[in-house]
Amino acid sequence: MSNSYLNGLLAPVTEEVTADDVPVTGRVPAELNGRYLRIGPNPLGLEDTESYHWFVGDGMVHGVRLRDGRAEWYRNRWVRSRRVAARLGEEWPEGPVFNDFDFAPNTNVLGQGGRTFALMEGGFRPYELSHDLDTLGPCDFGGTLKGGYSAHAKKDPHTGDLHAVAYYFGWEHLQYTVLSTSGLVTRSVDIPVSDGPMVHDLALTQKYVVIYDLPVTFSMEMAMSGAALPYAWNDAHPARIGLLPRTGDAADVRWIDIEPCWVFHTMNAYDDGDRIVLDLAKFPSFLRDGRLEDNPPPVLDRWTIDPAAGTVAQETLDDRAQEFPRVDERLTSLPHRYGYTVTAQASATEPAGEALLKRDYRTGRTDARLFKPGSGVGEAVFVPSAPGSAEDDGYLMTLAYDTERAATDLFIISAQDFTGDPVAVVHLPVRVPTGFHGNWVPDQY
Repeated sequence: MSNSYLNGLLAPVTEEVTADDVPVTGRVPAELNGRYLRIGPNPLGLEDTESYHWFVGDGMVHGVRLRDGRAEWYRNRWVRSRRVAARLGEEWPEGPVFNDFDFAPNTNVLGQGGRTFALMEGGFRPYELSHDLDTLGPCDFGGTLKGGYSAHAKKDPHTGDLHAVAYYFGWEHLQYTVLSTSGLVTRSVDIPVSDGPMVHDLALTQKYVVIYDLPVTFSMEMAMSGAALPYAWNDAHPARIGLLPRTGDAADVRWIDIEPCWVFHTMNAYDDGDRIVLDLAKFPSFLRDGRLEDNPPPVLDRWTIDPAAGTVAQETLDDRAQEFPRVDERLTSLPHRYGYTVTAQASATEPAGEALLKRDYRTGRTDARLFKPGSGVGEAVFVPSAPGSAEDDGYLMTLAYDTERAATDLFIISAQDFTGDPVAVVHLPVRVPTGFHGNWVPDQY
């Protein structure tokens, strides 16, 4: 196929696989009892391969079940949207889609209140999955979700609530929601915006929800021309950061203008006295003419926000191309010492890098863990060794392709021995295509 998003490590797999007792090199830590889940685009039955866009492929979830020092199983499953179910000759597991706007989520997968959800943004609702990754159907959280949802909710480690900011091309607002551990939306705030901006992530502190309103917006012209992803860089749309007090409403949002840029992912944020410290991966611009190709690469930034002065001081901490920032999520909204990123390529046709980076924010040191060429190493997820363990006392999980086996491995790495031998490598039976986000879902969550 000539479409670069359908070749190499991006190429979709064609079968659903179930494998028990997956072989392991090394030792799976006995305290790791749960599921490592990862999701990404895996288009099924494409009729138009030339115009296919990587962001809009049908979602497929991959999972590895760890228990008692074993890799108990590996599974991959398409999310059964209406279209996917029809393609597979199955009955669609009906549910409450928003405005008849249905899609197989492909961007994130996580656990909340003992349930598992595959997530998408842009007006699509989550799909709930079973423990074994079968599709239960679309979900509106018991009728409490007014519209679509976000692909990048942030969990408050103290309450367990999920905080999210959703967007939809037909709205003249963003929608901030709080989802409780009981699976109900307990708070919803509509925040007026213009031009229909794309908002992938947010930041959370103890005082504020930090909202990105940046110059990638909906394009009716692109939509009318049939573009699969009708969003593009908009020079006419001002860039700004919104500060919503945790208990405030739309009228309480404080907007602060910044230089034009784009942010996909926040590493973390926290209050520092009256200021806010915000660590993130920043693109100088993104989706020029709606294209993933030829965008300037993202760099690691620290932004210091002064609400009283209405200023944002931006500092690039590491100008190496990197993305998918993560921290120990027990510290979400609190000061952190360590952060992890993946080296990123400037070309979207090679979206995954060959190294993980670990930054020590106290010393300013960054260590690089290299992988073999062609590994396409993915986002690293931090898992603490115990609920009360210190920051950095735990493991990083990531997927990397083994060119010799022509299949993918799940690496389990000691965070404190970041560049040393992996604690364990789980040898999956198949290739996992380059995808987006993953999470560790412990048995008790």
